[in-house]
Amino acid sequence: MALLDWRSPEHYDHTGDQPCLICTKPTPLRSERGKPVHKVCAEDWIDRHPPEEDGA
Repeated sequence: MALLDWRSPEHYDHTGDQPCLICTKPTPLRSERGKPVHKVCAEDWIDRHPPEEDGA
């Protein structure tokens, strides 16, 4: 799983803030899927919901 580079301009919406999907406070940041989310909210959610690794 690749980590998201939050500094990349593709994760910043210059048209305006939208409510974060997790905390509902406004944010200009967007996830890799284009959803509005704060970096700290996303990191906290991932810590509580770790991705399942493929059993190899």
